[in-house]
Parts: sequence; structure tokens; C-alpha cells
Amino acid sequence: QDQLVESGGGLVQAGGSLRLSCAASTHTFDNYAMGWFRQAPGKEREFVAGISWHGGGAIYADFVQGRFTISRDTADRDNADNTLYLQMNSLKPEDTAIYYCSVHKTHWATRDIGEYHYWGQGTQVTVSS
Repeated sequence: QDQLVESGGGLVQAGGSLRLSCAASTHTFDNYAMGWFRQAPGKEREFVAGISWHGGGAIYADFVQGRFTISRDTADRDNADNTLYLQMNSLKPEDTAIYYCSVHKTHWATRDIGEYHYWGQGTQVTVSS
């Protein structure tokens, strides 16, 4: 069964950084866009960042404001781990949430959660003030 496994979350002080990873169990997702979403307690899951199948075309939510960078392994898809990343800098307490990675239904990333399927179990990010 194709799976996504997130890691890299944790507790960090405001202004700090974290790097999230999302490992795919298969190369099935190589030709599809992928994205990061987050869900805070009592709130709906929201889009954070997306990247298209070839590693370009990155898009971000307005609240990112240049603080996060999404990337993915593309150099050698036959041998490389199929991993998605989210580098998060200048973290704020309002960034506290469970972060999920997901696979888009097409090659090109969008902000519409309805166009994503295959979700990981999430990784908790907590930013203290």
C-alpha cells in the first residue's frame, strides 16, 4: 500500500527553525504534485505549500510570508528516496499545528485541498513564545 510518512516536527521557540520531511513508500507519486497542509486544534486543515511534479512551480499560503520553503527530491528518481521537505524558518506560535503531506491528483500544485489525496499521519509542530 502506498504510504506517506512525515517526520521532523517538534517543540521550538519562536524565531526558530524546523525541517519537515515526508517519505513516500513508492515512486508512484513521482509524477504528481505534492503539498503540505496543517491543522491547528479546533480549526480546519489548511494549505501551507505545494510543489509540482518536477520540483518547480512552488506555491505558498499568504501566511507563509517568505518564511517556508518546499522542495522535493527530483535528481535521480530511479534511485533516490522520494522525499518531500518543508523548511520552516522564523516560526511563530501561530504556526503550531499538526503538519500533513499529501499528493495532488495532477502534475501541478494548487491550493485546493479537494484536489489532494493520499495523506500521511502528520507530525506535530509546537512553537513556544
